[in-house]
Amino acid sequence: MTFPTYRTIRPLLALLLVLLTAGAANAPAWGQGKKVAQQNGVDNSKMGAYRALAQHVYADFQKGDLAAAALMAKVLERVWDKAEDYGGDTALSKTNHGLFEQIDKAMDDFISLITDAKGKPPDPPKVKAAFSAYLEKLKLAD
Repeated sequence: MTFPTYRTIRPLLALLLVLLTAGAANAPAWGQGKKVAQQNGVDNSKMGAYRALAQHVYADFQKGDLAAAALMAKVLERVWDKAEDYGGDTALSKTNHGLFEQIDKAMDDFISLITDAKGKPPDPPKVKAAFSAYLEKLKLAD
């Protein structure tokens, strides 16, 4: 018998790896007060982890795995809310609320296409446009 949570382990481990990699790579920059954009091909910007999660969502969508894309979209949404909305004094919602709202809306537009699909794949050009718009908004916060 397979438990329903079995399917969630892989995406959650991927999320954990992305967050740990981003945090570990940024640690030297925090001490020096310098911004490291990339190191060994890993996006170490402030919004890098969200960008990586969005890329996983979009890649799963492109492969036709709507269930995995929806799962990762929910992970993206929860991680974003936890860190940037309720994350304390350094959260984007506290430091730049207007920008936070722009990014949050772009993220919602992107992930709602996938999470609200109800078994029928959403229109690929719409998903691509929403994905691109979300990535552009994330660049504003780096």
